[in-house]
Amino acid sequence: MIEAEKQQKFIQLRSQGWSFARIAQELDVAKGTLIALSRKLQFEIQNQRALELEALQEQLVASREARARALAEHLYRVEQELQKRDLSQVSTGRLFGLAESREREEAEAHERRQQEYRAMLDRIYSEPKI
Repeated sequence: MIEAEKQQKFIQLRSQGWSFARIAQELDVAKGTLIALSRKLQFEIQNQRALELEALQEQLVASREARARALAEHLYRVEQELQKRDLSQVSTGRLFGLAESREREEAEAHERRQQEYRAMLDRIYSEPKI
């Protein structure tokens, strides 16, 4: 059997989705030994994977929240400035253009969030079978 330090490294790498062949090369351990070890440490590998996925999800949510706060703050400042201005000198076409641009930005931001969410789900559901 392999020493505890290599077992911990194996758990870490396997939970990250590394193949047995790649781990065998990295740790200089026979692939068959790792397969047997995987059966023994299946619970630990699954727990580590769950922890890593949870951390990724928390990072994604925090990132989204930070972007949303920054966008909301920017929008608030723009709206405050616009309230101070007389828009009567801005052409109707330009006003429509500004409104359309803002709607497009919101739709693109929504699509990016959806893509990030789908990517996260793909990562969760494509975890390696142990």
